[in-house]
Amino acid sequence: MHSLEKLTLFYDGTCPLCQAEILFLSRRNQAGLLDFVDINSALFDSAKIGISCDQALAAMYGQYDNGVLIQGVTVFSEAYRRADLPFLAWVFSRKSLQASLQVAYRFFAKNRHAISRLFGPTALYLVKTTSSKGTP
Repeated sequence: MHSLEKLTLFYDGTCPLCQAEILFLSRRNQAGLLDFVDINSALFDSAKIGISCDQALAAMYGQYDNGVLIQGVTVFSEAYRRADLPFLAWVFSRKSLQASLQVAYRFFAKNRHAISRLFGPTALYLVKTTSSKGTP
């Protein structure tokens, strides 16, 4: 992997599906190129970051170490690139899929807690059990 700038992802720690995704990415973060901040925690400083909690709940945001904010599907492709998931990075970076992926994420963001009630516990369980295999 060539030189990539560190990226901080802002996520909803009250959402089980969001937790599962962050846990999955954190376990793939061997290069240390990802940081994670729960927007419901004291670590989330909206004045310093430049987005409100409501904005962060409505769209996926990331911030490079140099302070530049990115949002939407681009955050996923950049996160997957840093987590050494080249296929997912490639899929999420396809221009032909951007509009569909943005619509899908906006739907998810608005309905994340209802969707998470259905799928979140299973996803979180799967990530926890499969990720822990082979780790001390």
